[in-house]
Amino acid sequence: MDTEEDGFVIINHHGPSSPDPDTPTHLRSISQFIDAIADELWPVNKTIHDNPELGYEEHHAHDVLTAFLESRPGWTVTRSAYGLQTAWIAVFASPCHTSGPVVSFNVEMDALPDIGHACGHNLIATASLAAALAAAHTLQTHPAIPGKIVLLGTPAEEGGGGKKALLRAGAYAAYKTDISLISHPGIVPNAALVRTSAYARLRVRYTGRASHAAASPWLGINALDALVVAYTAISALRQQTMSSDIIQGTIAHGGGDTPNIIPARAEGVFIVRAGTQARLRELEDKVRACFEAGATATGARLDVTSEQAYADHVPNRALARSYTRYFNRLGPSNEKIPADQDVDEMRGRTGASTDQGDVSYAMPSLSPGFAILPGPLGTGPHSPEFAESAGTRDAFDRTLRVGKALAGTAVDVLTQKGLLDEVKREWREATAGQA
Repeated sequence: MDTEEDGFVIINHHGPSSPDPDTPTHLRSISQFIDAIADELWPVNKTIHDNPELGYEEHHAHDVLTAFLESRPGWTVTRSAYGLQTAWIAVFASPCHTSGPVVSFNVEMDALPDIGHACGHNLIATASLAAALAAAHTLQTHPAIPGKIVLLGTPAEEGGGGKKALLRAGAYAAYKTDISLISHPGIVPNAALVRTSAYARLRVRYTGRASHAAASPWLGINALDALVVAYTAISALRQQTMSSDIIQGTIAHGGGDTPNIIPARAEGVFIVRAGTQARLRELEDKVRACFEAGATATGARLDVTSEQAYADHVPNRALARSYTRYFNRLGPSNEKIPADQDVDEMRGRTGASTDQGDVSYAMPSLSPGFAILPGPLGTGPHSPEFAESAGTRDAFDRTLRVGKALAGTAVDVLTQKGLLDEVKREWREATAGQA
């Protein structure tokens, strides 16, 4: 998850139907295949973790992952795809792919400033890599199954919007991807349906006029006062916001270090989040009114720049039913995803945001959350302790379980008659009128 956006709204579910228990699932062969390549995947996971890179600078991760895929038979790899140096695409097609579904997986690679892979993107990369390889192996060993696997290396999730850049460039459309699968580690309970918040990052600048604060203050226009008025107005606004609304802000530039000069410049950065894009627009309008209040009160000139925005992630229930089925078969009972809870009952809400949300409005998406062991302080993502936990073999092993369940979900879409239609129908219903 991106730098400001870590945390989740997590929903466990029971669906209206389950896959036919007599339908071949390929789960055993998927599990055996991933177990067989685990010792090859571990150094890939470890070197990404131990060499953290910021968004759009993931050159080491790009090279490691593309070289690994280029060594696998049947994969076609494009480095530095769609004008992004650290983006890449790998494709595996069955002999019958022209008439079958196209399943895509997203890989994340970027880390956080100063604390490295404290969001576990090395594990996200590993889960998607393992799942894509296992799904491709199923196509190799069952050549009558039509379909195509597309694995996308997506840079800069931490606030840079790499998936949005690839969407705009037409990467997903070019391969006619039907669904998108990814996952995310944390310390919260395992969950198939993860819903995140819509998000906007705003930079506000006030320009005033410097003057001597004692000799001629009436000649000055205090830009810092304008920002303080806006900040205070936002604090008052929070009393009238919804429980799922979040407003965060910081003073990035306070006007200098000399108190006897009226500040001519002040700058702040604010994050606005809400459960839906429609609600985000409403809340952002209110926040912008607070910015205007600062300018009106002081006479300072106001400039607001929209730096980034992510849509809320809309999880697909049909995909979640397949994922839950496989995930629960692969692990101990105390780590299962409850299948008997109402889908609308939320297990936890933390208000995170991710550019996978934008993908979920372009096609059906699933981004299950999975638990790894917390660090000694019990802290979750975006902490040094979580970065340490994300590099352990135990976290890697838990990630492989997720990869197996994602692969099983992908193979369900490739093999189960009518499932893709159900997935798309649910997606259309869930996203209708929400963008």
